[in-house]
Amino acid sequence: MRESYHDELNATSGRILTMAELVRVAVKDATEALIGADLTTAERVISDDSKVDALNEEIERRCFDLLARQAPVAGELRTVVAVLRMCYELARMGDLAAHVAKIARLRFPEVAVPPQVADQFVEMSRIADSMIAKAEKTLADRDAQAAEFLASEDSKMDELRRDQFRLLLGDDWTYGVESAVDTALLGRYYERIADHAVAVGSRVIYIVTGKAPAGEDWPSAY
Repeated sequence: MRESYHDELNATSGRILTMAELVRVAVKDATEALIGADLTTAERVISDDSKVDALNEEIERRCFDLLARQAPVAGELRTVVAVLRMCYELARMGDLAAHVAKIARLRFPEVAVPPQVADQFVEMSRIADSMIAKAEKTLADRDAQAAEFLASEDSKMDELRRDQFRLLLGDDWTYGVESAVDTALLGRYYERIADHAVAVGSRVIYIVTGKAPAGEDWPSAY
């Protein structure tokens, strides 16, 4: 009976990896739609967000069923709680990727971001993809040590965000208020995607060690 329970717990954790892969594709495609004014890709990202939401609901049902069928103890309970939280983080990342795609769609056929910041968004997307991939791998490997590096990688995203604000507030910005608002919003979306990836890493550390990582760079793992 307990072996079956552990199998279901492992299978539920595995669905988080599937969800992370969907989110990686969404972020990558949303950026392509943004930089290339690609309406077809933007529409696909927006539509496919329902797949992330459906997986979110499935994982939540599985977790609640695990809690109801047998009272989990110690590491089991930590895993169920952390999976529920990771599920939320990934769902929010999917929503943010859809928000990026919606701005691309709104400004079509124009490119939503000016050339002056286009490379920054490409780099933001690269960092976000790397962080999601690392968060996914640390969960698959139960590697708390590797998960700790996510907080430092997030600092690269924060620095890009600061660079954007310097551009927006500088005298060289000539693209008007609408583009400035779009750029500020989009920068915030990528920043939050990275923050959610850090949160996933904190849940992995919590699963493995039973302790939340400390410091202002880490969200609560409880």
